[in-house]
Amino acid sequence: MADKQASKLRVTLVRSTNGKIQSHRDTVRGLGLKRMHHTVEVEDTPAIRGMINKVNYLVRVEEA
Repeated sequence: MADKQASKLRVTLVRSTNGKIQSHRDTVRGLGLKRMHHTVEVEDTPAIRGMINKVNYLVRVEEA
């Protein structure tokens, strides 16, 4: 009875949000990232992919 696991992405903040556009700061917060080198695991959904694409210059993404 193995459920199909939704794929996850590991997102790490690698650049500071200081001096960046407010909507980009909000997007980083929305992803759950709080500080430099903080890593979170998020579901791989189209909405999350869109958020990652918006701030791709600030984050590093890996398959989890």
